[in-house]
Amino acid sequence: MNPFDDPDGTFSVLVNAEQQHSLWPSQVPVPSGWQVAHSDDTRDACVAYIERNWTDIRPLSART
Repeated sequence: MNPFDDPDGTFSVLVNAEQQHSLWPSQVPVPSGWQVAHSDDTRDACVAYIERNWTDIRPLSART
């Protein structure tokens, strides 16, 4: 199974310099340029975190 699609997996939320968010399987290494904003939680909890915190989906550079 693809770890990105695992409904029972453990996930993190990553954020890049443009303040874009990504749902990320916890067992997959964090790619360069991204940092963990919310770690080791259920898929649903991470999606809820993204919905609460990423209210403007435009990249930071496009907001100015």
